[in-house]
Amino acid sequence: MADVLSERHTPQPAAKKLISISKRADFLAANHGIRVARPGFVLLVNPRSREDGSQRFGVTVTKKIGNAVVRNRMKRRFRALLRELLPEQGLAGADHVLIGRENGVERDFASMRAELVQALGRAAAGKGDPPRRGGGRGPKRK
Repeated sequence: MADVLSERHTPQPAAKKLISISKRADFLAANHGIRVARPGFVLLVNPRSREDGSQRFGVTVTKKIGNAVVRNRMKRRFRALLRELLPEQGLAGADHVLIGRENGVERDFASMRAELVQALGRAAAGKGDPPRRGGGRGPKRK
């Protein structure tokens, strides 16, 4: 009986603590790192942000995606994926940001997990997508 109790209460090695990104400047810094686009999301990885080896993550979903209920559901799904996969497959000492896309709302959780595994693998290999063109805000160039 004592052996059973001692086995149950043996301390397990502590999992790496994931820290959430909250400052806008950190989100913008991740935008200058590796970018991997998938149908449901875009993964941004800033590999040179943390020297202590800890990993941080951030999730952002714009209002173009849907109302608050839809956006919050998408963010909950992204956070669950990141908490599951980042400790084993994320880049050590890096900031990881997931940006939601419209297709991510109705995507199956298993397919999003497979896409995130692929995206993290590409980011770890340094094989990001080409940088975005400078369109967006501001006057158009002629």
